Order: sequence, then structure tokens, then C-alpha cells
Amino acid sequence: MHYEIRRYQARPGRRGEWVRYMEDVVIPFQASLGMDVTASFVDDQDQDGYVWIRRFEDEAQSEALYAAVYQHERWTNEIGPVVRGLLDPGKTVVTRVVPTPASPLR
Repeated sequence: MHYEIRRYQARPGRRGEWVRYMEDVVIPFQASLGMDVTASFVDDQDQDGYVWIRRFEDEAQSEALYAAVYQHERWTNEIGPVVRGLLDPGKTVVTRVVPTPASPLR
């Protein structure tokens, strides 16, 4: 099992709009295709920062879910363009982490 910690930078002054879109559209869409979204946060020290976490059972599941989400017609035609308009994609940081043996998230 592994998690992705994804850190995004909303375009200046648009984080509120991003969070609404994320909670109303992106997360429900991805969850409907089987994505396990574990958490969603705003950065308390960066007015445009946003962090979310997704969980995967294994590499095969990760690859299958990536394909299901990012190759979906709705993502390519509708959701993806909005996401690119709200975020600064050059500032996205994705960290893949594996829980330690004593982690409650195991």
C-alpha cells in the first residue's frame, strides 16, 4: 500500500474557488471511479496552498485508477481544463509515501 501526498498551488487569490471545485467536482468524480481520497487540506501558512492525499493498494491499482481518471472523456474535456485554469501546474509537488509498520494508516 502507498499514499500520494499532492501539494498544489492555486493561482493567486483563487484557492477558495479551487477548494469548492475540488470538493464539488474533482473528488466526487475520482471517487466514483474508485479513487480513495483520504484527506483534503488548505495550507494554514500559504494562502494559495492546498494539499490532498490519495491511497492505493498497490502499483497495479494505481496505474488502473490513473488511467480510469485521467483518460476519461469527462476529465479531458471538462474537468482537466478547469483544473489547469485554477492551479499553477508548475508548482505541483507529488510525494509517494509508504506507511511504517506502526502507522495507524497501515
